[in-house]
Amino acid sequence: MSPETMGPLIGIAVAVIIVLLRNRRKRTLRPHLLWVTPVLVTTLIGVGLWANTQHPHFGPLAWLAFIVALGLGGVAGWWRGKTITIEKEPDGSLKAQASPLGLILVIGLFAARAGLREVMAANAAAWHLDAVVVTDAFMIFAIGLIVMQRVEIYIRARRILAGGTDRHVEVAA
Repeated sequence: MSPETMGPLIGIAVAVIIVLLRNRRKRTLRPHLLWVTPVLVTTLIGVGLWANTQHPHFGPLAWLAFIVALGLGGVAGWWRGKTITIEKEPDGSLKAQASPLGLILVIGLFAARAGLREVMAANAAAWHLDAVVVTDAFMIFAIGLIVMQRVEIYIRARRILAGGTDRHVEVAA
């Protein structure tokens, strides 16, 4: 394996270890601030897609790929949001702890993207695929994932704060 390939892999491995260690502790969940990350990420990715696009006019298949990517990202985000455990504290505050399953999903996405990059480099012309469309679709997938994860967590948190039940809730004694 070349050093160009090993560098990102080592970086991802270190990041995974750090994220796993961080996710072991519960963090305060503030439902009223859950909108901030999706707005920032959507804005940054949107500006990046707009500024770096080399094809000003995408065809109908590209737009279909973007819609499918957004939908699949939404489904993945909803599922990832469902894996987060929410604990209601005696004082009424909420604590959230991410599941390792959510991290596995993200690692799988990074691996798929890296594998797809290698496959695209070798076969894009033969398959009549536009690499820009594929990479833009992955970014749009990320938007769907982040937005729907936060929406799912917000819905569950509001239900819990209103006294409702949730199967992913643990009540602290």
